Amino acid sequence: MSGTSRWREFFDAQAATYDENPFTQHTTAEVDFLLSLYPVQPGATILDIGCGTGRHAIELAQRGYKVTGVDFSPNMIAQARAKAGDLPVDFVEADASTLMLDKLFDLAICLCEGGLGLIERAENPYDHDLTIFGAVQKHLQQNAPFVLTCLNGYSAIRQMKDEFTADGRFNPATMVSNYTDEWALPGGVQQLTIHERLFIAPEVTRMLEQSGFQVDAVYGGTAGYWARRPLSLDEVEAMFCCRKK
Repeated sequence: MSGTSRWREFFDAQAATYDENPFTQHTTAEVDFLLSLYPVQPGATILDIGCGTGRHAIELAQRGYKVTGVDFSPNMIAQARAKAGDLPVDFVEADASTLMLDKLFDLAICLCEGGLGLIERAENPYDHDLTIFGAVQKHLQQNAPFVLTCLNGYSAIRQMKDEFTADGRFNPATMVSNYTDEWALPGGVQQLTIHERLFIAPEVTRMLEQSGFQVDAVYGGTAGYWARRPLSLDEVEAMFCCRKK
């Protein structure tokens, strides 16, 4: 099974209970903060990459925005469409790295990783995430903003130990981790084989700039604690606020 298929299977299995996760409980405050960063006017077009069950897309549509939500999990998209009801939200089942929509947007968001890092062992994590950034950039109007939250590499580094290097769980030369982890999910505890390369903030900034973005700010991105504040070394996610050059 390819990495993409493995992750698609995982998210398909989680779709029915995804909104029970604690990190999903701050949607209104998160959208308030997003719109305070880049106050686009109602009626503007917004692209939501890795939209999941559509919580941000639906909240934005309720405020008068024209939203397109993209996710590679058919079950996530089905949940999003069912939740949206008659709201004018366009949910598209597609892989963010190969996205080709015949429109440009006034704002893009990619929150809670949104497809970043969902790789298999044979994939190059740098190329994978760079491809997603490039796809987002191609779908934005000139100078349009892009708000991204992704896993914080500083946090991963601070959890590593020399014994993890010795037994192959972490390679400090490549920053790649390989291990089995237990995740407490709404449907119960599940074991997952993790293969990931987490990037620190200067690396993500460089990748975004290479993809045609200007990075305006880097903030802490912990769910429920978004603010114009410095990124904490131990928090799970970082937030990058950018504009298309």
